[in-house]
Order: sequence, then structure tokens, then C-alpha cells
Amino acid sequence: MSLFEDSAPAGPPPPLAERMRPRDLDQVLGQEEVTAEDRALRKAIEAGRSGSLLLWGPPGVGKTTLARIIAAHADCHFTPFSAVLSGVKDVREAMTRAEQMRSRDGRSTLLFVDEIHRFNKAQQDAFLPHVESGAITLVGATTENPSFSVIAALLSRCRLVKLEPLSDEALGELFRRTLVDHERGLGDQRVSLDEAAALRLIAAAGGDARRGLNILEAAVNSAEPGSELDTAAIAEAMQQRALAHDKSGDQHFDLLSAMHKSLRNSDVQAAVYWLARFLEAGADPMQAARRMLAMAAEDIGLADPMALQIAIAAMQAFHNLGMPEGQLPLTQAAIYLASAPKSRAVAKSIAAVQQEIREGRQWPVPLHLRNAPTRLAKELGHAEGYLFAPDQPGHVADMNCLPEELVGRSFYRPAEWGFEEKMRERMRDLESRRHEGGDGQG
Repeated sequence: MSLFEDSAPAGPPPPLAERMRPRDLDQVLGQEEVTAEDRALRKAIEAGRSGSLLLWGPPGVGKTTLARIIAAHADCHFTPFSAVLSGVKDVREAMTRAEQMRSRDGRSTLLFVDEIHRFNKAQQDAFLPHVESGAITLVGATTENPSFSVIAALLSRCRLVKLEPLSDEALGELFRRTLVDHERGLGDQRVSLDEAAALRLIAAAGGDARRGLNILEAAVNSAEPGSELDTAAIAEAMQQRALAHDKSGDQHFDLLSAMHKSLRNSDVQAAVYWLARFLEAGADPMQAARRMLAMAAEDIGLADPMALQIAIAAMQAFHNLGMPEGQLPLTQAAIYLASAPKSRAVAKSIAAVQQEIREGRQWPVPLHLRNAPTRLAKELGHAEGYLFAPDQPGHVADMNCLPEELVGRSFYRPAEWGFEEKMRERMRDLESRRHEGGDGQG
């Protein structure tokens, strides 16, 4: 099956970014975690058994390209679908066509849903029975964290693939290929880049292949054949290709990233600046609110428990107020989060437990902690030796609540500043009272 069976009819040549789209996994740059020879996902794609996927990453990193390659390996009909332009009726019509094509030729359909996060719950629900029946393989592309924007039922049925911005090395290789490619690229123009111009182009692309190729195409189209481009030519092309910011615009994730990193670095002035830039650009303020909510839990945690409450309150306040008044609680939250003490102890505790589990060490629940709703369960020793903490001296029982193999392990280690300093004192006090309690499993 051709990767381009659904291509548009003949007409003006497509943009450079479309012409240079990789046609197989070996041509994909910058996503080695997915496409390297030893990766399980690559093997599954080549075997035509990738299943339904959610491709999560910023613009210009190859989400559409991967979907087309997956369809080719699985010998599926490739049907692109835009969440921006479609509703429930369109989803159902697409599903009906997929069922009809499957009945006609036995081939299933790979439905590629761009910006799937823009679909509401009802629209996303419409995919479920067809994913389960095998009529379609669903590949959704999203620039937003799927756990916020994709329903749980779809998340559980799709493999999540995180795609990263292209590295400088990958972008450099892409531009080199493009300038010498006579079939699809700009080789016929015989244009080159001096070293400074190449670095400027890579920086301007910001990890986005599409953006970089658009700038390069504009620069080459303005140059004399056989010439060498300098930084001035790249700068002029950047102005020509300037795009208005929107939810999926080129600057969108740069602004969010700058705001988050300023909050994390306790730079109040920068946090206020980048938040205002994001809002003035016309982006969805709820995305900034969600980023601050995640930051409060991840980067501040229990060093200041009020941070999470303030982030939640700001999100709710914005939801009730809208713009422009809603920017006041968002800015208030940004100032508080930036000035709050920082600790990743909570996030590290989750990562430590996840590593323990993923390495295969899933120890059984100790007998004294197990539920004992029946006589058989009690005969098997469930709940035997359990101590009811509120009845113990100090209200803490001298009883191990971890599997025996993990006794003494510390997953959560509070920092020595902010409220976590008090958490450390509390934990020491609890441990002291635990050993002063009655006899138990200790």
C-alpha cells in the first residue's frame, strides 16, 4: 500500500515540509526512542501490529508521518480526520465508511485524528465500539497531555507514544538532506548555508521540522541559484514565515515552557511576563492554568501545600470569570507559585515506587493487612494480627504496613525547607510513637 494513496490530485506542488515527509521508518529523524531498530514499537509497526496509538508531542515532530507509515505497514486504508473541523456526525459517517470498506475488501481503516484533544467526551466515545470491533485502528495526535484531554476509555485502549522536539542534530541532518535532494527537496537550486546560518535556522526551528523547512523554503526561494545563505537571509525568511499564535501555533509551547521554567526557578518577574505573553497571544488560558496546577504538585509539592490549593482556586476563578478579569487570579497564582519553596520529593516518591513495580517486584499484601470479609478468609489468616491504630498508644500501631521485603525502604524523603521540614519532624514523631506502641507485626 502506498503511503500517499489519499494524496490530493495534481496541481501546484505541495509545500517543502510535505514533500520531505519521511516515507519509511529509516527516514524518520529525531525519534530514536520509537524508531530505533531494537525498539519494541518499531518491531510492532513493521509487523503491522502496532494497535491503536496516541501520539503526544509538539507540532512538527512527525505525528502525521508516523501514522501514514503505520498504515502502510498494516495495509490499512489511511483516513485523515481533523478534530477542528468535525463533529459527532462526521465521526459516525467515517465509522460507517470504515465498516463498508472492511466488508468490501477485508482491509481495516487507520483513522488518523489530528488534534484529538479538541473532541469532547461524546465525540471521543463514538470511536470506542469501532476500535473494539477492529474496524478501525485509531491513531490520535495531540499536543496536550492526554490525561487531561482524552477520555479514560480511549486512554486504556491506546498505547501512548511521547514524541520529543527534534534535536539540533536531527534538524541539521534534515536541512542538509533537503538542500541536496533533487527529487523532493531543494537540490535543483544548488543553494547552501554557511555555518552561522545553519545554526540560526536550527534555533529558529525550535525542534519543529515543519517550521524549519518553511523558513528554509522561503529563504531559498528568495536566493539566487548557487548562492550561499547567511544569517541575514534566514532572519528575513523568518519574518516572511511569521505565523499568528493559536492553540497549535509555533510559539505556543515555547511560551508555556518559558512560564513553567520561570515558575520552577522562582523568578516572579519572568513568570508574570511569560504568562501575560501567553494570554496576550490569544492562547487558551486554561492551558496556562493546567500547567500551573501540574507545576504546583510536581515542583512545589508539600514544601508549600497551599500552592496546589491556590492553583486550583485560580483555575476555578478563571472558569467563573473568563477574560479579561480571569487573568487576575491566574497572575496571582503565578506570583505565589514562583515565590513558593520548591521540592520534587512527592514526584520522586512516585517515580521510586513505579520503578520498584516496573522492575517486576510486586510483593503480596501482608496477611495482617488483607481484607477478611468471610470465614474462609479468616481461616487463611487474613487480618490476623492487625492493630487498630486509633486504639493504640499515641494512635500509631507498632505494625509494618509494607511488604516484608520492603520494610525500611523510604520512598518519600521530605526536603529540609518549607513545610516539608515540618513533614520531616512529623514523620520522625510518628516513627517514635510507632515503636512506643504495643506488640504487633514489628
